[in-house]
Amino acid sequence: MTSPVQKTDPEVLAAIRALTQRLLSKEEYEALAAVPISDEERAEKLALIEWFTRRYPTPAARLAYIRRAYASWTRAA
Repeated sequence: MTSPVQKTDPEVLAAIRALTQRLLSKEEYEALAAVPISDEERAEKLALIEWFTRRYPTPAARLAYIRRAYASWTRAA
């Protein structure tokens, strides 16, 4: 069973929007891009990719999942 979708606080949404839409200077981008990925983070990402490709083994299955998820996300917003 899934839990009901809760509305996100408008202040939280505004903060997220500000973070995701801000422009980085070249120096800020280069500083962030220079930080190497830790072994733990790499292992977590690879585990998620492995799970996802096992759960949705074909490109068609992956696209179908994305379409369903997108429809759900846009309904919730």
